[in-house]
Amino acid sequence: MDRPYVIVSAAMSLDGFLDDTSPERLVLSNAADFDRVDAVRAGVDAIAVGAGTVRADDPQLLVRSAERRAEREAAGKPGSPLRVVFSPSGELDPRARLFAGGDRVVVYTTDQGAQVCALDRVAAEVVAIGEGEVDLRAALADLAGRGVGRLLVEGGGMVHTAFLAADLVDEVHLAVAPFLLGERGGARFVYTVAFPQSPERPLRLVESRAIGEVALLVYRRS
Repeated sequence: MDRPYVIVSAAMSLDGFLDDTSPERLVLSNAADFDRVDAVRAGVDAIAVGAGTVRADDPQLLVRSAERRAEREAAGKPGSPLRVVFSPSGELDPRARLFAGGDRVVVYTTDQGAQVCALDRVAAEVVAIGEGEVDLRAALADLAGRGVGRLLVEGGGMVHTAFLAADLVDEVHLAVAPFLLGERGGARFVYTVAFPQSPERPLRLVESRAIGEVALLVYRRS
């Protein structure tokens, strides 16, 4: 494979929302599932999000467990995977927590985005790779060249949609909360486009289990 193995991961409501419209971040999962995701993070080489997730959630994208970080370091790896951001516009706040601490972050943007990206004072490498939209296939090829064999994509909905629509996803992890949001719903897991994962070519369910009141579903490419 000339690209990393790609895992898309999300927690969503029963009706497919990643968040509601309130200013506070909606919790869709639980402590046990957060720990599961941390274990998945510890097993990959890079974690990616879109710029919208950086703005909305201000994540750090680190392995939280000290034991898991130590295991990675004992294996000759950094304590947390490489952090990656997809930002077509290049508009990212250098004060975001993602850029704190000095660990390198790779930002994939467009030719236009690279001209406005103001990350020269933080540990970020800006890679212009596409016009109008980030060329995901080229970005994955670049990551493979950096030694990334497994990539975890954590959102948001626009990034999930782009990866799935481009048929670049090998595995999907969905933690489904036991409620619906309806008219309170904000960002969605995916948006309406043409997907290759269809009734004619469905994904294969390889795991389903309860984590408290949350349902975990894991699908793989057929």
